[in-house]
Amino acid sequence: MTLVDPHPDRRWRHTYGAWADEVPLSGPDALPGPVVAASGPGFAIARRTHPLAGDYAVLDTGALQHALCDPDVTVHRDRVVGVGDGAAVLDGGTRLAAPLVLDATGAAQTLSLSRRRVAGAAEQTAVGVIVPSAVAARVTGGRLVFMDWRPLHGRPGWPTFLYAIPLGGDDWLLEETSLARRPGLPLPELTGRLRRRLLACGLTEDEIPLDDRSRVEHVRFAVDTPAHRSPAGVVPLGAAASLVHPATGYSLTHSLAVATRLADALITRPDHAERVDAAGRAVRPAAGRVVHAMRRRGLDVLLRMPPSDVPEFFERFFSLPAVAQRGYLGAHDDVRASMRAMLSVFVHLSPRLRGHLIAGSLLGGGSDQTGRDGE
Repeated sequence: MTLVDPHPDRRWRHTYGAWADEVPLSGPDALPGPVVAASGPGFAIARRTHPLAGDYAVLDTGALQHALCDPDVTVHRDRVVGVGDGAAVLDGGTRLAAPLVLDATGAAQTLSLSRRRVAGAAEQTAVGVIVPSAVAARVTGGRLVFMDWRPLHGRPGWPTFLYAIPLGGDDWLLEETSLARRPGLPLPELTGRLRRRLLACGLTEDEIPLDDRSRVEHVRFAVDTPAHRSPAGVVPLGAAASLVHPATGYSLTHSLAVATRLADALITRPDHAERVDAAGRAVRPAAGRVVHAMRRRGLDVLLRMPPSDVPEFFERFFSLPAVAQRGYLGAHDDVRASMRAMLSVFVHLSPRLRGHLIAGSLLGGGSDQTGRDGE
C-alpha cells in the first residue's frame, strides 16, 4: 500500500461530528474510544425546540487523524497527475506501479476523465469561534445545538443557523452555518452574522475572539460534486466519489463504512479485473447511486426555496418521527428507507412547501443567490 500526498503531515484542523451510533467503535475496523471527544443528546431549533433523533458525537480531530495513520504505509510527498498502463504518474515525474488507484482528491476530482460541470457549485460555508463552556452556556443553555434557525443575527436574505457543540475539555464551538447555497455564502457575511447573533445572546465583544485565528474555524466545501468517469484502474473515494450527503454535507462515517467494505472486496478477490470492479461496487453500489440522486433532488428543493420558508421546512422536518429523520440523514444505500423518509417529509409539509418541493424536484438546481443576503 502506497500513499501519495504532498502534505501527509499537515494537521487536520476542521471539526467533525456524526450520529453516535454511526461511529465505528467496535468490530475489526473500530476506532479507539478517545476519538470521540463528546457525545450525547442534542437539539434543533426552528420555530420550536426539538430533540435530535439519536445521540450526536463530536470527534477529536487530532485523535482521529492519528488513528487513521498507519506507519507501515509507504508515503510519497507528491501528487498524482495521471494514471495509465498500470502506473500512477507523479508530479515530480516518478512512475509508481499501481494496478489499482484510489482517488481521494476530494471535490476537485483530479483524476476524472470527464464529469458534468456545475456552473457555480452549491457550497456549505461556516464561520465558528471557540469559547469556554461557561460562555457557550449563555448562548445554548449548556445544550448541544445541531441547528438554531432563529434569525438572531438580524440580517435579511439567505437563512443561516447556529451550530453549537462541545469539543472536549472546556472548549465549545459556536458556528454560524449556511447549509447550502449557490454560490456559498461569503465568510465575511457569516462572520458578521455570528458576531451579531452572539451579541444578541448577551455576550460581550471580548468574549467573541473572532480576531484570534487559533480560536476561529472557517468552512467551505462543495455539497454537489458531480458524478464522473474515472480512468481504468481508478476508484474514487470520499468527496471524489460524491459520497458527501448533498443536503447535509456529512460524509465522514459513510466514508469509514465504505473503507471497510472496500477492504473486504479487495481481500476476497485475487483476480485484478475482479478486484477493480468489486472496488467500484463497494464504494458506489447501485442502491447508493439511486439514493444519492434522490438527495441531489432534495438539495435542489432547498436551493429553490424562498429564504423565509427554509426555517419552516426544518420545523416540519424535525417534527417527523425519528425513523423518518434518520432515514433521510443516514441510510446511504437503502433506497426504501430513503423513499419512505422523503414521502414522510412530503406528507407533513404545508401545501405551499409541497409546491416548493415539487418545483425543486422538477426544475433542478436553484439559481445564483447573490444579492439576496444584504452583502
